[in-house]
Amino acid sequence: MDINNQESRSVSHVLYLHGFLSSPKSVKAQQTLAWCTEHRPDITLHIPQLSNYPSEVGEQLKAYLKNHPQLLEGGLRAIGSSMGGYLSSWLVEQFGGKAVLVNPAVRPYELLIDFVGEHVNPYTREPFSIVKEDMAVLKALEHEQLAHPENYLVLLQTGDETLDYRQARARYARSSLVIEHGGDHSFVDYDKHLPAIFEFLDGH
Repeated sequence: MDINNQESRSVSHVLYLHGFLSSPKSVKAQQTLAWCTEHRPDITLHIPQLSNYPSEVGEQLKAYLKNHPQLLEGGLRAIGSSMGGYLSSWLVEQFGGKAVLVNPAVRPYELLIDFVGEHVNPYTREPFSIVKEDMAVLKALEHEQLAHPENYLVLLQTGDETLDYRQARARYARSSLVIEHGGDHSFVDYDKHLPAIFEFLDGH
């Protein structure tokens, strides 16, 4: 760790939001936690288990921030993957701050319409259901325009088999974009980007 740089670092709490059908045990969440433990022990990484129910996750996150007000001190710092990217963007637009979005969902209410029905979270084994009414709840979290597009670093891989990376490229065209050819929805070699991710979150 560069001790000479410590005084310029202000971020001490970071929120990591995993994607749909995922958990804090996901590979990227655990890679982020391991990197912080080794390189930035001054940071507390928050990785809540998000509700599988789209109708609940918004209120869950607002309650989490209310119970962890330190996350909002100096502006929220978030990392979001897939659906977690959509939720991170919603939170930054609502509370201010900065976020790194990894293969983020842009219009999840269009994608999840094909998931209406019964599911089981592969990590938690929790059964749950998606209903058509969930799409309106998700759409209500969308901000038509980004107030400060410069507050986002967006990592995209063109080989994403789940989401069309071009949607995020268009949505965050005025943000910092890293577009890699190939890869997949998991974002191959994500861990190699962690130094740059935290450098961005450290910035003012």
